[in-house]
Amino acid sequence: MRPVEHNAAKTARATPTVKAVFYPLATIKCEGATDFRSQVARDVACLLDVDASVSFWRCRPVLPDAKSAVRAPDFLVTYQDGTQRLVDAPDREGGEGGPGRRSPIRYVKLTREDVYGGFRLENARDLLRYGNWRTSLGDRVRLLAALDEHGSLTFAECLGAMQETRPVAGLASLILSGFVEVDLDEAPLGPETAVRRIRR
Repeated sequence: MRPVEHNAAKTARATPTVKAVFYPLATIKCEGATDFRSQVARDVACLLDVDASVSFWRCRPVLPDAKSAVRAPDFLVTYQDGTQRLVDAPDREGGEGGPGRRSPIRYVKLTREDVYGGFRLENARDLLRYGNWRTSLGDRVRLLAALDEHGSLTFAECLGAMQETRPVAGLASLILSGFVEVDLDEAPLGPETAVRRIRR
């Protein structure tokens, strides 16, 4: 006769592990899977996505000299100049000195002021809500031509160039893709925010 399984054991096997979801969902410069430890770490990733000096970043990299994945830092960030940095969010406990102390890569634990001071995070979150959108070729050409002609336009004026894509989503996509730029630190993004073309 087949043994009767304990109900608690059956329930434990039937209950899937639910991965925490942190917002916004879209990422721009993440290489590999996202695995955010907390909302604070997710907020740091928002800042990495809008940092022009960042080429790409990885979530919770396992370092060769780490004794446990628990010690993995929140991010391994690679910059445009080729340098790398291990970065922990400010809510990381016991991060002083850095995980994997023998690693030659510089370690930085951000402060709450680094993440939450000023308007940059708020603006980054607003833009990343549209991170999965793509601007049509026609809208991109129309806006870039207008910026070539005028030098800069306000956010509100740029929306008029969007005829095929939802206007705010289309402009946000061009900002996140590095075709145009806005000042993310001066104030919350609004109709009067200046938009300029980025020359490649």
